[in-house]
Amino acid sequence: MNFTLLLSVGIGGFVGAILRFSLSTAIGKASSTTFPLGTLGVNILGSFLIGFLFLYFQQINFSASQKAMFITGLLGALTTFSTFSLDTILLLQGEFYFKALMNMMLNLLLSLGATLLGMWLFRTIY
Repeated sequence: MNFTLLLSVGIGGFVGAILRFSLSTAIGKASSTTFPLGTLGVNILGSFLIGFLFLYFQQINFSASQKAMFITGLLGALTTFSTFSLDTILLLQGEFYFKALMNMMLNLLLSLGATLLGMWLFRTIY
């Protein structure tokens, strides 16, 4: 593993974490619900972007470090399975069973759908 690759992932992760915090906080403040819309929103956005960028990076001459910065670093930090897991557990502990189930289903189905949409959009454009 080379230093450039690690630094690239770190830079992408730094930016992705700031974006995740900013976006999920803004979405959370805009909604007045106990449902974790902020986490759901960043997971859907990140899933869409990874679907699009995965195919885009196959078409352009990006280095392994550049690809790792965006895919592993930025999008890895933007999307968050650990926060999704905690949100779901907290909903269950608060006895919001329907919201917990919806959180699980929406994160899974909408994130997968967003990845497919990103891939479809790339194929439509290119």
